[in-house]
Amino acid sequence: MTIRYTRDHEYISVDGDTGTVGISDYAQAQLGDVVFVELPSVGKSLAKGEEAAVVESVKAASEVYAPVSGEVIGINAELENAPGTVNEDPAGKGWFLKLKLADPAELDGLMSEAAYAEYLASIS
Repeated sequence: MTIRYTRDHEYISVDGDTGTVGISDYAQAQLGDVVFVELPSVGKSLAKGEEAAVVESVKAASEVYAPVSGEVIGINAELENAPGTVNEDPAGKGWFLKLKLADPAELDGLMSEAAYAEYLASIS
């Protein structure tokens, strides 16, 4: 399993041609308490960088962008009733959607865990 990150703090965890997308621990901490999550519909095609979901916290609303292009093949419907899961377990139960990758080569443009940690150190 490969995990990659964007500069907007989304992660994608890739297994085969399926990617699970969510926001990083850093992103959930910056947002504060998540109170609402709007997810895309299954079957929707997303282009890399396109808005994939919306997450609202007590502080702000923020878009979640598709780290790569693909078709939405699953959503985490549990977030509708328990949006706080994004705060509690962002890289686990707090995932947003699953994508069938359109072009796995797009992953090469994203940061590894080590590169993301360096990026976070540079912005804090």
